[in-house]
Amino acid sequence: MNNDTSSKRSESQYYDDDDDDKSSSVLIPGLPDHLAQQCLSAVPPSLLYGVCRSWRRFIYSPSFPPFYCLYALLSPSSSMAASLSSSSSIGKPEGPPSSIEFLCLDPVSSKWSQLPSPPPEPPLRILHRHPSFISRTLTVQSLAVSGRLLLVAGTTHNFLPALGRPLCFDPSTGEWFSGPPFTAPRRWCATGSVHGQVYVASGVGSGYQGDVARALEKWDVEQKPADWKWEKLSSLNNGRFCREAVEGVGYKGKLCMVNIKGNAVKEGAVYDVTADQWEKMPRGMLAGWNGPAAGDGDDEIYMVDESIGSLSRYKAEDDSWEEVIQSSEYLKGAERIAVERGKVCTVSGRGRWVTVVDVAAQPARIWVVNPPPEMEFIAVHILPRMKSVEN
Repeated sequence: MNNDTSSKRSESQYYDDDDDDKSSSVLIPGLPDHLAQQCLSAVPPSLLYGVCRSWRRFIYSPSFPPFYCLYALLSPSSSMAASLSSSSSIGKPEGPPSSIEFLCLDPVSSKWSQLPSPPPEPPLRILHRHPSFISRTLTVQSLAVSGRLLLVAGTTHNFLPALGRPLCFDPSTGEWFSGPPFTAPRRWCATGSVHGQVYVASGVGSGYQGDVARALEKWDVEQKPADWKWEKLSSLNNGRFCREAVEGVGYKGKLCMVNIKGNAVKEGAVYDVTADQWEKMPRGMLAGWNGPAAGDGDDEIYMVDESIGSLSRYKAEDDSWEEVIQSSEYLKGAERIAVERGKVCTVSGRGRWVTVVDVAAQPARIWVVNPPPEMEFIAVHILPRMKSVEN
């Protein structure tokens, strides 16, 4: 477990600067660049990174297919948050500024990069730890949809919804933008995506409202921005899904979710996006859903049992969960999970590390990613690399 991808690689382990022709931009001697680019584009960037500077420059150029990176929402560690709380602006009417930071880990260079700052207006005031309650964490809900990072819900210092509309980041442009205004800003909701459409269900606003607690709304991210809106859909049967923030997982054209995390007795619901109707969750799916879950595309659901540290995938054919990893100390206490292209990333250890599982490998391979110093993970997502990253 000492494959720590957050450590910085030394360039000298790959090549000697004296042997590298700095004046040459030729990718492969004897081949035109357009043919050389086609050849190199089929090679994993991790293999190209250390060969020569021209290949290293190429993998970060627009001509190379974007590889996937780990995007993280982080906050100051608990010890750092305690030291900062004494100087916070909790006494001010607007409360303290946001304690959330956005970073991206390049898996090729193993370097963290800061995302551009969100727009200053309206000011972002999302807290992960309240200055008056350092020991408790506040949930921040985010999604990866259609190659973009979406911030959907959070909490302010006075325990109100922090967002009036989604805050979104597009790695292909390196820019932030806002989604359509929520019909009712909320927190402690269920949120997920199916086929590039964002769904928000239940939740509470400034207080409990029955119609909000049962509501389901949809935003089609693929539409033109001028047409963006939240469309009301069939309501939930009850308001029991606003007890805490939960994940809605897209699976085979349906949105699946449970109302309580962990091994407690829970209620499950499945929304059919085509028929616009709610269904009962299959018995086996509900019985085995004992921790954070996420989908890999529309065809797989992976779930970490947070109490025993096992990783399982759902099998619809016999309504059961198949173990991928029987138990791992690094998966115990998992809080959030992201899955993409056969990689499962879980926030574990109270945010002190992210456990990465390569489920495509036989047997599955595990390694750990550490956060930058004095930081802890809130959530992670897997998205194409940022346009603004320069190496």
